Amino acid sequence: MEFRNFNSSAIDHAAYESQTQTLTIWFTRNPQGYDYPGVPPHIWQGLQLARSAGTYYNAYIRDQYGLGRRPTSRQRHR
Repeated sequence: MEFRNFNSSAIDHAAYESQTQTLTIWFTRNPQGYDYPGVPPHIWQGLQLARSAGTYYNAYIRDQYGLGRRPTSRQRHR
């Protein structure tokens, strides 16, 4: 599993599990993390490289993978 902290007003940090293609995102204004199943590796890579993580999330993750979104059982990392 890969973890990444973001310098973003929207996303605090995220984790990606390549075997299950599950992206977990913890938002800055919500202590609950959310799992997004079925996210391909290039979307995770794009999020990491994006100039704005929040804008990338809105454009490429929220509407495409958000329907499967569910609260995660993973603990928040720092």
